[in-house]
Amino acid sequence: MAYKVAIDAAAGGIDNGATGNGLIEKDYTLLISKYINDRLNSLGIENFLVRSGDETLSDNQRVNIIKNKYGTGNNVIVISNRLNTGSSNGAEIMYPLRSNSRLASSIAGNLESAGQTVLKYYQLRDSDNTALDSDYLIRNTANNQTIAIDYGYVGNASDANFLKNNYEKLGEAVVKSIADFAGVTYTPSNLEGYYVVKKGDSLWSIASKNNITVSELKTLNNLSSNTLQIGQLLKLPTSNNDNTNNESTTPNKNVYTVQKGDSLWLIANKYGTTVDKLKKANNLNTNNLSIGQILVIPSTNVPSQNEITYVVKKGDSLWLIANKYDTTVEKIKSTNNLSSNNLSIGQMLIIPSTSNFTTYTVQKGDSLWLIANKYNTTVDNIKKLNNLSSNLLSIGQKLLLPT
Repeated sequence: MAYKVAIDAAAGGIDNGATGNGLIEKDYTLLISKYINDRLNSLGIENFLVRSGDETLSDNQRVNIIKNKYGTGNNVIVISNRLNTGSSNGAEIMYPLRSNSRLASSIAGNLESAGQTVLKYYQLRDSDNTALDSDYLIRNTANNQTIAIDYGYVGNASDANFLKNNYEKLGEAVVKSIADFAGVTYTPSNLEGYYVVKKGDSLWSIASKNNITVSELKTLNNLSSNTLQIGQLLKLPTSNNDNTNNESTTPNKNVYTVQKGDSLWLIANKYGTTVDKLKKANNLNTNNLSIGQILVIPSTNVPSQNEITYVVKKGDSLWLIANKYDTTVEKIKSTNNLSSNNLSIGQMLIIPSTSNFTTYTVQKGDSLWLIANKYNTTVDNIKKLNNLSSNLLSIGQKLLLPT
């Protein structure tokens, strides 16, 4: 069965939709919708934009446009791109009572792989008639595989900044889910700085090809194990092979030249710093960058011997991280120049120095059991302290150990 896709950009025309922190829903949803439209075209998946410009459309008009174009078959996927109001943090995905969660679950997983927190994927019944869907578009596109995606909250500054800098990655996450659901071979877009896992690949082989270590590759992609999946998208250090750029790829260099596909978030993660510190060092009042722009990298962001870097994971909070490393929320905020308690998945934090811990570099022949015995601790303590989900170690990997 060949699937067709209707892409609906929420709001439009006189309806700005949700607004906040420099985001206007009608503009953002059209931007990501056009990206999805272009990518689906490149994959050979039939699709159309419900609105292709700044048009005012009622909910009923949207439904009629979709029905007139593709009808009410279950081979029609409807993607409604939206933003949320409020100050929460993360994406939410709603799917119909008539459908299973397969597509919604896939979108949730791929959005998280792209770095966005996903709060939930869910169904919602109408309060007056619980046999019906609450959402008008979902309810009135009978039989269609209709998915409403709220990509994030415009009232949350962290969410808004992530959305502004990563709409292509989020759109690509939806494209991959659609292709997988429709049984179409997925080929990633030519996003610079990424690698698509192929049959026979390992972290070691990929790291060797790109002149980095396995530990660096895992940190960059927030991986807790060495397991890979064919088709998985891995982030690589930008400018690895760009000979036109005079900037060295060594993370301690003081300047960086912005390249195509860069964002402040990507650059901050590459150099172990924060977006706020980059903006402060370069006197930036927005997150917008220009290709060729020279950025000063704060030299103070290299961790000292007793400091470690921590990559924020789903469910983390400053309080949990501070308690884990026997420090305080205020110390972490001060060290990382944070003005709020909001965190983003994949964000890199420097944990303030503490005499209660030491760092250990994994050597050939090491195991968690040997290291635990040497430092009079337990395997579980080491795994918990270093966010490890398996007992696998890599030579050169740095571990935090209790003194």
